[in-house]
Amino acid sequence: MSLNLNKFLTFTLGDEYYGIPILNVKEIIGLLTITHVPSMPKFIKGIINLRGKIIPVMDLRLKLGNESKTYNNRTCIIVIEIDFSDKIRLIGLIVDAVSEVLELNNNDIELPQACLGNTNEDYLTGIGKIKDKVILILDPTKMLSAKEKESLQKS
Repeated sequence: MSLNLNKFLTFTLGDEYYGIPILNVKEIIGLLTITHVPSMPKFIKGIINLRGKIIPVMDLRLKLGNESKTYNNRTCIIVIEIDFSDKIRLIGLIVDAVSEVLELNNNDIELPQACLGNTNEDYLTGIGKIKDKVILILDPTKMLSAKEKESLQKS
């Protein structure tokens, strides 16, 4: 009997653990100089120049409705790939700290509706359980609404 294993990069925002599928992750980098772009949603902190590529950067705390926090030496940017209207683009997610890569089998992941009822946050795709830890599993490809993607395209 083979278990269906899912690999997730885990990270923290405050005291909460989150995970995103490792297949979406391109790289993890330290904080770079972020250039502010006017008229962007509050959670879009601006853009960075990563080896000649301009990448929008989102503060995941703000996107998920948490309070902002002063960045420190553990704060980093997870660079992910997401689909922007038939084109794959890179976007940076600012997180408090990266933890580890975890393998979860399907038995260790519950659907959010089973625990939370009808959640309107499409990007929360599962709740992982490891020992006494709860890991909120995000689908980074659904983190931005069509309107937010359009706003980023124009910048």
